[in-house]
Amino acid sequence: MSTKKKRVLILGGGFGGVYAAVHLQKLLSPQELEGIEIALVSRENYMVFQPLLPEVISGSVELNHVITPIRRMAPKAYLHTREVESVDPHQRVVTLSAGIDRLPLPLTYDHLVIAMGTQLDYSRIPGMREHAHPFKYLGDALYLRNQLVHVLECAEAESDPELRRRLLTFVVAGGGFSGVECIAEMNDFLREAIRAYHTISESDLRIILLQRGDRILPELTESLAAFAHRLLVKRGVAIPLGAGLKAVSADAAVIEDKKTGAEESIATRTTIATIPAGPHALIASLPFKQDKGRIVVDQQTEVPDWPGVWALGDCAAIQQVDGHTSPPTAQHALRQARTCAENIVASFRSQPKKIFQFTGLGKMGSLGRRSAVAEVFGIRLKGLIAWLFWRGVYVTKFPGLDGQVRLIADWILDAFLPRDITQLRLFHEEAVHREHFEAGETVFATGDFGDKVYFIVKGEATVERDGATVATLKNGDVCGEVALISNHPRNATVRAATALDTVVVSREAFQELLGCLPGMSRTMQELMRERLGRPLDLHEEMKNPVPAPARAPKE
Repeated sequence: MSTKKKRVLILGGGFGGVYAAVHLQKLLSPQELEGIEIALVSRENYMVFQPLLPEVISGSVELNHVITPIRRMAPKAYLHTREVESVDPHQRVVTLSAGIDRLPLPLTYDHLVIAMGTQLDYSRIPGMREHAHPFKYLGDALYLRNQLVHVLECAEAESDPELRRRLLTFVVAGGGFSGVECIAEMNDFLREAIRAYHTISESDLRIILLQRGDRILPELTESLAAFAHRLLVKRGVAIPLGAGLKAVSADAAVIEDKKTGAEESIATRTTIATIPAGPHALIASLPFKQDKGRIVVDQQTEVPDWPGVWALGDCAAIQQVDGHTSPPTAQHALRQARTCAENIVASFRSQPKKIFQFTGLGKMGSLGRRSAVAEVFGIRLKGLIAWLFWRGVYVTKFPGLDGQVRLIADWILDAFLPRDITQLRLFHEEAVHREHFEAGETVFATGDFGDKVYFIVKGEATVERDGATVATLKNGDVCGEVALISNHPRNATVRAATALDTVVVSREAFQELLGCLPGMSRTMQELMRERLGRPLDLHEEMKNPVPAPARAPKE
């Protein structure tokens, strides 16, 4: 009669979660693995080597060469590529999202390892969710690379100097390692890419790194941070210190001076957010003691008062032997994963558990174009030596010999070949999405092409004709439907009177809704009759394609 296997359930496909599974399969004997199941839950079936993500932006490393299949790293683990819906530590059950059978999957566990990392906290900055480009996941790097090429293509053909300047302005929020490495690779890529364009020069580029603190790279010593600052400025990056991101719209990034509170609007179509990071939404719902959104664990990585529950990585607060809380870095997550795996195995074998004793080897970051900064075992390196050291460390840390060979090949080819500037049209604007406008910004102007309808969720907007305000729109009001339905250019300008949040519906989606929802069709019919002063048939009006407004020919 077979006995039920014990299950170690790991939540999270980052460094902490994957390496916990890797160490468990190595530490458990073949006989023990017959009675113990290692299960790993990850949204993706690969692990991203996060330190190399910035190089995907510049194209110095291929997209597929910064990821490793989890199934090959941890072949003895059972991988579930689903979302975690809920965790019930009282019943020792984790519920995963529905699969192809449309049914949620409950998994019981004997040991639970929580390694779910962090996520961007969009709630702190208005408009960030709608208009800022996050830089945290693999898809973000590819999307951002496409965005850079897209705005270059648009700027090449743009004759309006104001719009052209907006297109060629790039803002990165956050002066830590992520922000600095991101903008360094962006800067290198853009300045090399514009050589292929006829009307764009280096002087047209405006690349800005926002840092709310009094210096960038606060994790490093002041001398190394100052070196990085000088180098980036020399390479054309503007770094206003004491300036934080206050709000983001489709056309601008609003920054706030930390000391004076004064605000400034930077016209841009590309704002990248590397901050702020917050706890995973599921973590807050758990009954464990937490410190600033991180689960408090003991020095053995176990959650106090909850035997068999462990936490590590960015979502865990572990006090090191030196008295400091372990920082959310890859080097710490890797060592925590080993300690956690060793202690889970010790629990199965009724052996003493080990204490997490790692306090860090140092810190390093790339500045692009064969330069970096590093502080390892108290030794400070900068420039080319630090860059060679940076690459040497990461190539040896990359999982698998095949991955290391691909990475080295990419770096060798990058030294001799021009970087690719093709635009992959893999991303499309959602038919229904949200847009944020700051006070004074134009939602649409008289004469614009009517291709969207705007539903006001929060805030106020004014309707203007011939320079005079003819109406004020508030929560629940709609605008833009007249031009869309009647096949005419916009007959008025709508401007945000306050900070304005809207839900935007494309022409195609709006037409589908009118055809499928009788209540909406009747409501819009009445609204159009009121605004146009005449009866009309919505469906007949929308049968004709909207002629796109012609622009004056380029001379």
